[in-house]
Amino acid sequence: MFSGIVECTAKVVDIQCDRQNKHFTLTAPFAGELKIDQSVAHNGVCLTVVALDGDRYTVTAMYETLIKSNLGDLKVGDEVNLERSMRPDALLDGHIVQGHVDQTAVCTAVEDADGSWYYTFEYDVQGDNVTVEKGSISVNGVSLTVCDSREGSFRVAIIPYTYEHTNFHNIEVGTRVNLEFDIVGKYIARLMKHYNK
Repeated sequence: MFSGIVECTAKVVDIQCDRQNKHFTLTAPFAGELKIDQSVAHNGVCLTVVALDGDRYTVTAMYETLIKSNLGDLKVGDEVNLERSMRPDALLDGHIVQGHVDQTAVCTAVEDADGSWYYTFEYDVQGDNVTVEKGSISVNGVSLTVCDSREGSFRVAIIPYTYEHTNFHNIEVGTRVNLEFDIVGKYIARLMKHYNK
């Protein structure tokens, strides 16, 4: 379980293919605090630490994860948003994020808002994945508030702190990002379909 409050970014330093799996090795400030079998969100995807080496650690993504997220697009040198699992005694500053990416979206616009930025994303409508005005959405693991919610698209506002401390400063028109829709919204959408049959 995560909150969508990114702790830091990490650089991908090595990628090894093993049949349909990929092993990603990254450098991170808190790598020395990690343990084998610990869960860490990478661009919003919950992955398990499988190896440790100083300030480097390795996680494995299976084929299902690679095709449903943007992790399959990663190259050596890319920057990834990281968040360790939420502690039960911690404040929930973002929203409930499971680390289970629903699908990807593509950035279609970046607008300067005189000190902040608006990013617009478009996605193929699938299943119970919906956004609502002022609702929560996780984009590359970042907990954000939706504005301009439409079917198949939405916009988010990014303040300078978020821009500088996440990989949002690398997102441009055409960039593919991971989306995790709000779990409460997904349950409500499913229930509405069930009771409207």
